[in-house]
Amino acid sequence: MPQRHDTSLRATTARRRIETIVILGALTGFTPLAIDMYLPALPTIGRDLGADAAAAQSTLAAFFIAFAAGQALYGPLSDHFGRKGPLYVGMGLFALASVGCAVASDIAWLTAFRALQGLGACAGGVIARAMVRDLYESHEVARTLSALMLVGSLAPMVAPLLGGFLLIRLGWPSIFWLLSALATLSLAMLWLRLPESRPAVDGRKFRLADVAIDYWRVLADRRFLGYALSGGISSAAMFAYISASPFVFIGHFGIAPDSFGWIFGASALAMAVAAQINARLLHRVSTERLLLAAGAVQATAGLVLLGTAAGGASLLGVLLPLIAFLACNGFIIPNTTALAMAPFAANAGIASAVLGTLQFAIAAAASGVAGLIHSEDATALGALVAGCGVLGLAVRLVATRAN
Repeated sequence: MPQRHDTSLRATTARRRIETIVILGALTGFTPLAIDMYLPALPTIGRDLGADAAAAQSTLAAFFIAFAAGQALYGPLSDHFGRKGPLYVGMGLFALASVGCAVASDIAWLTAFRALQGLGACAGGVIARAMVRDLYESHEVARTLSALMLVGSLAPMVAPLLGGFLLIRLGWPSIFWLLSALATLSLAMLWLRLPESRPAVDGRKFRLADVAIDYWRVLADRRFLGYALSGGISSAAMFAYISASPFVFIGHFGIAPDSFGWIFGASALAMAVAAQINARLLHRVSTERLLLAAGAVQATAGLVLLGTAAGGASLLGVLLPLIAFLACNGFIIPNTTALAMAPFAANAGIASAVLGTLQFAIAAAASGVAGLIHSEDATALGALVAGCGVLGLAVRLVATRAN
């Protein structure tokens, strides 16, 4: 009888773990949904709202900037008041801002509502990372984050295809109406099925001075800063690709908007598969060794991409090294996150906020540069990606030696 009870308890615990990972993965998926679903529509949105390509791409930069800055707010609030309350606020804001995007009458209003979308969406990412650190020991964090990437990667696989379909059938505002409906559904899911991983702090007021001290402790940790920056640089290349890819693949290579999603989905699938390989290898290989190996492969793929793009390569000549580069993020992102957050179990929200803010600030800069040097030729994209690959590896080497 006790053995049967233990088996039942283990099965229940496993189901709850899977359910929590699925929910947290879905929350992190709102960011790629909000970005990737409207990528095929960017050229059309620019034409409909009387904006040039740079102005249309600025709506992406606005999302990234707000996403980066908002995490600095949600992190300390979730450490003090619990994780779920700030999640409700973020998802509610995202739902309302999506409605604003759908009814925007010019590019300025769309840019403003995209910023509010980013401010809401960042709650899911920063708090999901903190909840993983709450629930699991440090050696399990990288494997759990890899599992989250599997769930979250479904969004970038499906989003461009769905966005292209909605664009052609119903027009680009329908993309934002759907995002609002999904955010509303997520609020019900949070209320009913997600357990609280960190209750509110009792008997202590929320003071900005305490928050500032905690932020300083995280930022003063050289190990944290090295891993956060190295992961952010690799992520920046991904977001430069996100910003430039519609113009390169649709504009230069002539890919139809509703077919563009297959290209985007291939890179997302590559990252998801790599993340699962990472989770399995972590049973036998150290996090640091996996990280350095992935960084070396990524830098090499970036340089190959630059060479093929500058040489006027075909679609496959650009796409294959690009997918190889992005696949390496399936190793780099979960491992840099786990190593950076390992020392900060007591204030995981603030550590997650600093991590996310740094990484998405770098991503916003990369997206902005991609917009400034806007070109349908793949050479500029190749230069950005290669530069990020080499710089990310260099920072990673310094961070590993600092241990």
